Amino acid sequence: MNVSKDMTIGELLNISTGVIPILLNAGMHCFGCPSAQGETIEEAALVHGLDADELVAEINKFLEENPVQA
Repeated sequence: MNVSKDMTIGELLNISTGVIPILLNAGMHCFGCPSAQGETIEEAALVHGLDADELVAEINKFLEENPVQA
């Protein structure tokens, strides 16, 4: 599964909660907030002054190395 920057934080967390440390390390501590659930990864990255493409690349690398089990 490839994550894209137009996915919401909620969708991302539904794929894998294993990405939470990546979000925390990026300074995105509000991933549990109801409003953040509807924000896209790109919107959240913009608010936090991050490069969305770099963040998505890091998340996709993590997911590749840690496949989600259904």
